[in-house]
Amino acid sequence: MQVIQEGPEIWGHDRPDLGGPEPGPAFGRLFDTHAGQLRRYVARRVGAEAANDLVAETFLVALRRRESYRRELGTARSWLYGIATNLLRHHVRSELRGLQATARLAHTGELSYAGHDGRVAEQVDAQVRAAQLAGALARLSPADRDTLLLVSWAGLEPAEVAEALGIPPGTVRSRLHRIRRSLRTNAPAQEEANGLD
Repeated sequence: MQVIQEGPEIWGHDRPDLGGPEPGPAFGRLFDTHAGQLRRYVARRVGAEAANDLVAETFLVALRRRESYRRELGTARSWLYGIATNLLRHHVRSELRGLQATARLAHTGELSYAGHDGRVAEQVDAQVRAAQLAGALARLSPADRDTLLLVSWAGLEPAEVAEALGIPPGTVRSRLHRIRRSLRTNAPAQEEANGLD
């Protein structure tokens, strides 16, 4: 565990002081450092068009609530992902509808089969697996889905996920273990049900 000492020179770039009278430069650096990765993560959850709006809204919320950031409790990165995750929760209904529709494609056989021999087989296999994954993600609780996607899509470490979601690190590790075990256990059944065994 890293010990953080008092003093401005000790905090570093990942725990900036955002409470000053002129937050522009600090938020400019935050945006330059984190906006690209944050946008990629959000885009994987809700699509590219919505991602631009959500990332802008994330930084707007962060700017408005800058006094709530406590650098002794976590990094600016995890704080921003926490804000983005809260904003994403407002989009859960749309996300779930999309995941459920994709999962239905695997069961109805409406996958695209256009292309040439090897590419067709690879594309169909990828589409079926994506549909299975979409179905599995749709069945997860919102808390489990947020936890898994912050690790797998955003690349956050479990400790950062804990900071972002405001939960203990042990809860993150426990959720990840349970989710992975569930996905492994249910994967063969899904493949068998779709004739992929």
